[in-house]
Formats: sequence, structure tokens, C-alpha cells
Amino acid sequence: MLKNQSPRVFLPQFPESYWIATASIPSFPRLTHDIQVDVAIVGAGISGITTAYLLSKQGLKVALIEAGQMLTGTTGHTTAKITAQHDLIYDEFISHLGKEQTRLYYEANREAFQFIKQTIHEHQISCDFTEEDAYIYTSSDEFVEKIAAEFAAYEALGIPGDYLEQAPLPFQTKAAVVMKHQAQFNPMPYLLHLANHAAQKQGCQIYEHTTAVSIEKGNPATVITNEGHRITCKYAVSCSHFPFYDGGGFYFAKMHAKRAYILAVKTSEQFPGGMFISAEEPKRSLRSFMANGEKMVLIAGESHKTGQGICTFKHYEALQNFGEQYLGIQEICYRWSAQDLVTLDKLPYIGRTDSDEPNILVATGYKKWGMTTGTAAALLIEKLVTGGHSPYQELFKPDRFHADPSIKTFIVQNADVVDHFISGKLEMIFKKPEELQNDEGAVVRANGKRAGAYRDQQGQLHIVDTTCTHMGCEVEWNDGERTWDCPCHGSRFSYKGGVLEGPAKKPLKRIE
Repeated sequence: MLKNQSPRVFLPQFPESYWIATASIPSFPRLTHDIQVDVAIVGAGISGITTAYLLSKQGLKVALIEAGQMLTGTTGHTTAKITAQHDLIYDEFISHLGKEQTRLYYEANREAFQFIKQTIHEHQISCDFTEEDAYIYTSSDEFVEKIAAEFAAYEALGIPGDYLEQAPLPFQTKAAVVMKHQAQFNPMPYLLHLANHAAQKQGCQIYEHTTAVSIEKGNPATVITNEGHRITCKYAVSCSHFPFYDGGGFYFAKMHAKRAYILAVKTSEQFPGGMFISAEEPKRSLRSFMANGEKMVLIAGESHKTGQGICTFKHYEALQNFGEQYLGIQEICYRWSAQDLVTLDKLPYIGRTDSDEPNILVATGYKKWGMTTGTAAALLIEKLVTGGHSPYQELFKPDRFHADPSIKTFIVQNADVVDHFISGKLEMIFKKPEELQNDEGAVVRANGKRAGAYRDQQGQLHIVDTTCTHMGCEVEWNDGERTWDCPCHGSRFSYKGGVLEGPAKKPLKRIE
């Protein structure tokens, strides 16, 4: 029986992140001329802003550029858990990397946690920071042993934690592992403070609506924008979600993109406190937050590879069903989704792109845990730029390769790409553009060829070529977000064809 006996509440018609909707994000100018700096940073999310803050604090001349508006990408669509508990990973990492390297992974994320906490205290930032315990729980017999193995890994690594049968949740669980003294916050005021501090007090130059498209290697290097402006720099750092510069890294083949969904809800049942994520699929993630003095809950999960989910609106409905069953939903105030990149071995790629290009650095592949991992990336990049030492340099280096599990993962992921490439080309399409209703999108047949069409709320038809401009796969319609998503490498486009997510750099072709 549902907790909420009142009529079923409605999902918001359009996706909107609570963090972004309630933030006062300042505007910065577009880059309109050539400049010369010590460090050029591309991407104004948590990694880029934190790196800009750290390096400009060191007295370096820094430019931070963003293709759109700062903090409206992946960072603005997070669940904002500040934790080193990144799902069931520590037992797995010990078996693949060894105890010493796994311990380094924990310490890198723990140091990132401490940096965020200390910075909030130092600058007196009001961002709803609260310390909470983090739980991985299971309601399935299949995962009880895995939870026990994860707790054993905690004990072997010296991670403060505990093993429970019943997690403090309003439904039955069979096992849970808890990591003590983690945290949650609102990332927007925290990162906006760092950005404003870097710009106003440390001389960092910030430019929005400035897209980096390539790098001319050398010392100095040159970042080139889509409008042809040049940023000459001693160091170039890619903190964009997907690296804008490949440099022989073949990141499109070494990472895959996954989407997940989030509801911000008012509940009739009291939330117990803490941060939770299920061990089994489909994922269910929970945390509370305060909005206008009222406690609300984020319900997240339903992860799938980008462009390969069911009708995407149904992922939101599945989260709604879960919330109604166990928490009683009074109102769904916001809904949004997020995209994250997963590497072959589940470790992020952070550091020099290549030993022959020591002044070009990258940070990517955070596997949905960007608050600590993105901060750890900034702390490592600071060391690499200023000549300091970091114990995490080898662990996260982008050109590493661990045969187990990387070979198996590489084969599986790229076989999946081939399968979707072929199936997209062979798909039979019968729907015609004129059959679409207002606010409806679909793959259609236009001028005798496969195309993508969306009729907006005013009745205007927008038709694009569905061939992804990255490597030629066929994009699919995402009805929950009103976007065109590529099932091969995760590129995403607006219904008008503009690039929203890489690796694609060029828009979809418009069809008149």
C-alpha cells in the first residue's frame, strides 16, 4: 500500500535542477580577443573552478573558459554527496589494484572531503553543509555477501565504518555497510564563492560562452576557441566533462557515458537522515536537503547508458513509484537528470595526457562521484603545475592500463558500440514528421531518409539529421529531456541540433 493515499502527484513538465534554479549565477563575458596566461583551464564545473581557485591563489595568471554558463553542466545536476563511499568499489579495487593503491584512492577522496570542509569554514560559506553517515544497503539476498566483503575491505584499509543488517530506512533491508562522517551540501554557493574569490581577489580571468576546440602543442601551448581566438599558456588543463582535446588518449573508446535521474520531493514520512544508495540495480539513492526552511528529499537512480534507456520519462516514474511506496510523496518540486563518464577500470583519468606533452593535463571520468573526485583532481593538478609532489599521480595517470579489468571492459563496451552503430543504420522508420503532436519528438522518415523531428509547444517543427557528428552512430530521442542522445559514445544534442555533451564538437545538421 502506498504511504501517500492522496491523488498521485504530477511530475514537472520540464526538467530543472534545484541547485541551478535557486542559485544566483553571475554572468561573465565571452572571450573576444587573444590572451596570454600561465594556465588556461577549460570547463567551469567543480574541477575547473577549484583548479582556478588554487592556481590563482598561488599567484599564477589563470584563464577559466566555459562553453556555456558556469556550473550548469554535470556539476549543477549532481546529488552533491561529499563522500569517499563510491558504491561497492573497495573490495573490487583491492582485487584489481592491490591494497596499497586502493588505500591511496580512499585517501585522495578523503583529502578532497577535508579540503571542502576546511574551505567552507575558512570562507564562512553558507551552503547547507552537514556531516552525515553514508550507507550502501541491499534488500536482495544476492548482495549480502558483497556487502560483507565491502565491509571487510573497509576493515583492511582502516576506513571508519560498520556492518548492519537493517539500515535506518523505512523499509526492510538485509545488509548495509556504513562509512562514517561523510557529508552533503549545496554545491552552488560553495563553488560560486570560489569562482568569485578567484576572479575578484586573485585576478583569475573567467569567460563564458567560449568553446575550446583544439590545442596547438608546444611550450607554450595554445588553446584555440571556436571563434578562432587563441589562449597562449604554459599549461592547458581540460576540465570539461568530456575532454575537448584527445591528444591520442582515445577517451571515446576508454569511457562510456551513463545517465541517471533525480526527483526533489516533499514527503509525508520523516526522512531518517544520512545518505543512502542501493547495492543492486536499479539504483536507489536518497539524501535530504533544506529548501526555504523545509526538509526535502532527493530520490535518484535508474542509471543506464546514454541513448539506451527505455522511454526516459518512465525512469522518473519509477523513482516516483519508489518514493510514494516508502516515503509518501506530497509534491515533486523538481526533476532532472545527470550524465557521468565511467572509465575502463572505474578510476578517473587525472594528470598529463602524455609524457611527451607534460604541459597538457586532463581530468575526467568521475563515475558519478564528482564532488570529491573533482576536488581531488584539482588538488592533483595544482601539484603537477606548480612542481609539487602528489602520491596520487601514478594512480590516476590517464595513460595507465590495468589488464584486469580494462581488457574485458574495453571489449564489452566497444562491442556494444558496434551493435548500436549497425542497428541504428538498419532500423526501419515509418513515422512521418507531420504525424507529431505538439511537444512530441521521434525518429521519422523525411525526404526518404532517417531524421529526427520535434514539434515544439507552439507547433513549430524542428528536423535534424540523426547521424551523430562524432563517429556516425544514429542518435535516439530522449523524451524526458527533449534531446537527441547518441547510444555509442554519449554525445547529446538539443532538439535544434546544438551540442550539449561531447565527444561530438559539431551540431547535428538541420533539415529544412
